[in-house]
Amino acid sequence: MKKIVILGSTGSIGKSLLKIINKDKKSFNIKLLTAHKNYKLLLQQAKLFNVKNVILTDKKTYYLRKQNFTKNKIAVFNNFSYLNKILTNKIDYVMSSIVGLNGLVPTLKLIKYTKNIAIANKESIICGWNLINKNLKKNNTNFIPVDSEHFSIWHGLNKKFQTKNVKRIYLTASGGPLLNVPNNKLNRIKLSKVLKHPNWKMGKKISVDSSTMMNKIFEIIEAKKIFDIKYNQLSILIHPDSYIHAIVEFKNRMISIIAHDTTMDIPIFNTLFDHNKTNIYNNSYSLDLNKLNNLSLNNVELKKFPVVKILDLLPSKSSLFETALVAANDELVNLYLKNKIKYIDISSLLVKEISKKYITRMKKKFPTKVSNIINVNSLVRSKINQQINMK
Repeated sequence: MKKIVILGSTGSIGKSLLKIINKDKKSFNIKLLTAHKNYKLLLQQAKLFNVKNVILTDKKTYYLRKQNFTKNKIAVFNNFSYLNKILTNKIDYVMSSIVGLNGLVPTLKLIKYTKNIAIANKESIICGWNLINKNLKKNNTNFIPVDSEHFSIWHGLNKKFQTKNVKRIYLTASGGPLLNVPNNKLNRIKLSKVLKHPNWKMGKKISVDSSTMMNKIFEIIEAKKIFDIKYNQLSILIHPDSYIHAIVEFKNRMISIIAHDTTMDIPIFNTLFDHNKTNIYNNSYSLDLNKLNNLSLNNVELKKFPVVKILDLLPSKSSLFETALVAANDELVNLYLKNKIKYIDISSLLVKEISKKYITRMKKKFPTKVSNIINVNSLVRSKINQQINMK
């Protein structure tokens, strides 16, 4: 019986994982589930899977709703200070899927308690990979990438992270909902259009990032860090079907193309199970020749996706610049969703902000602790808000 923990069990990744586990419940002992505010769903999950420990990180929700859990004989905590009491022995698997930088500290804390950790949290990898990697090595914990592109690269490398024989890695991007919208119409584009991704069901923030191509910039940074490869060995290709997720080109001229349907269930399932468990998955799938015969791959058009020029600004070594980039983009997307800036302003303001001296100086600063990352995040968000409010 596998002992597991799910960080962010009420989010899309957490719900998908539990849906998969539900098909083979007898094989799992879920030791801990966590959520921020969604106590109703967290309680339902805990009862369904007989989970005895949960964490609600929002203080107000915790104090108002902790009795809902205790009366069901479920221990509820407000933070991660009691992990040593919940996890007395090393468990088998952790899924880290808390959204945003809030996921970094829990991820770092859980590493020493598990044999394997699957990380779906972009921000943790982009901003704190050196801290994560240090902890992985210290505690002899295996890392599994969850994002479909990085999971596909990992599979293309035979579930290893060695890239000495790799010439180039291509990450594919659908182009999002605005791929075929003329540039002169982007100034008046409606939010509903921006949020309507043609292939994936996603939240508002990541839908906007997909439309600007910023999501793919972040994935390039992730790939660079995870696979210890140079930026000039990484490329983006437009692939509207989202069927191919990554292409690995080797120095011996062999090419590995990794494809699967547009569902996160596939990488999530494969982070948890090996091949002898495929009988619980949907085996009615058959190869779609129509998809294979109509694959389209193209280079990225800079005029359509100006944020791609950010790739030329990225430092060769890990630094606090990446945290500043994440913070600036997050804040600008938030302002757009609040109708305080226009859609076309996101990309232009982002490139302008990260070119300022206070951010470019961060290319020479290395994150040695979590507080470095948190402080940069707060600084950049504050400066952007001040500028927008002054207009």
